Amino acid sequence: MSEGRSEGPVAAQHTLPHVVIVGAGFGGLQAARALKHTPVRVTLVDRTNHHLFQPLLYQVATSVLSPNDIAAPTRHLLRGQKNLTVAMAEVSRIDTAQREVQGSERRLRYDYLVLATGAQGSYFGHDEWAEFAPSLKNIAGALVLRDRILKAFEFAEIQEDPSQHRDLLTFVLVGGGPTGVEMAGALASMTRATLRSEFRRIDPASARIILVDAGPRILATYAESLSRKTHAKLTRMGVEIRTGARVEHVDADGVVVSGERIPSRCVFWTAGVHASPAGVWLGAETDHAGRVKVGPDLTVPGHPEIFVVGDTACIEEHGKPLPGLAQVAMQSGHYAGRSIAQRVTGRPALPPFKYLDKGNMATVSPWFAVMESGRVKLSGFPAKVLWAFLHVLYLSGFENRLMVLLSWIWSALTNQSGARLIEDSSYEALRSARVRETATAGKARGVA
Repeated sequence: MSEGRSEGPVAAQHTLPHVVIVGAGFGGLQAARALKHTPVRVTLVDRTNHHLFQPLLYQVATSVLSPNDIAAPTRHLLRGQKNLTVAMAEVSRIDTAQREVQGSERRLRYDYLVLATGAQGSYFGHDEWAEFAPSLKNIAGALVLRDRILKAFEFAEIQEDPSQHRDLLTFVLVGGGPTGVEMAGALASMTRATLRSEFRRIDPASARIILVDAGPRILATYAESLSRKTHAKLTRMGVEIRTGARVEHVDADGVVVSGERIPSRCVFWTAGVHASPAGVWLGAETDHAGRVKVGPDLTVPGHPEIFVVGDTACIEEHGKPLPGLAQVAMQSGHYAGRSIAQRVTGRPALPPFKYLDKGNMATVSPWFAVMESGRVKLSGFPAKVLWAFLHVLYLSGFENRLMVLLSWIWSALTNQSGARLIEDSSYEALRSARVRETATAGKARGVA
């Protein structure tokens, strides 16, 4: 469906430059907000109707939070921005010659384009593993993980053969970065505390949690001292950590790690990511993870009207690409919006984008986290307080902030959580999403 035109005040609106933002994640939302007082028309396109706080997805997967605690309707968040329209649609192609964003149901002409389409789980060329080892990139994936975790205990409880309990209650996490570490810690807390007195025929604390990473240590991007402390804390919580271990195969019955077969019905992918197919849409140069290589002003070489931000972009500083963090997405999105505002109003161009590193954080238990910011390195309860404060601060909406804070306090004090519901429909949601993502990734590799 093409853009229509009407008369009167709406027709006057069409004389303004049109900014299309694809993606309502951290980067897209910040780009839109930066244009609030700029004389432009903004259309924010996303295939869902909500903004998701991805860093807390693992807490949905481990029953600490509900999906609505970490997501908010995009229209509600931007309801006060009169120059913005939200469109729920899926983008399939970009015609850079015609300056047109194309989807199955709509085409949008643009004067400026901001691509903030994020990333998805990367299985390093083994997309067939996705069916057996779901990743944490959206609500559907988090609900599938939650269902598999809860069903493992339910199936073990009614399994008459005790020898089957070990396989049912073995959880394997592939990837020792922040997501894997946080997921392992949350699972350990869940099995050792939350579920402790709720089953009669099995002991939830007997569950085996294995964290696997191909590198020499977990939290490889953090200081080695923090990595060691996190390793020690997880070990005390009962997590088996295997570093220098490479995953060779995943199927419905388990995983092969460095030649060893580990029987498990619950293998979860917390390893690498691959950018959306934005680079293919643009015909632009990308890095090994599919991220579009952008200039110092975050535009695509040869296309000064196209900005790429967040996990979709390969933004280099001091010769190294910036990490895929929420802060990078937020700051780059804000920069893109401001850059467009400067151009539209005829003001001088902004200086090259410069990332302000606000530090890395990872939480392990209700009372322990690690934080690194420059020379400052914290671990334990002080880091946990800072982690909680910043995560609540950046959540969208006062109600979400309040509910998450209360849930955390209740969970920490009582070892209980109220989100332990099994939803079979989430399997279908994930299957549909993975079919779409795998097909897109296959097309991307074919074009590239």
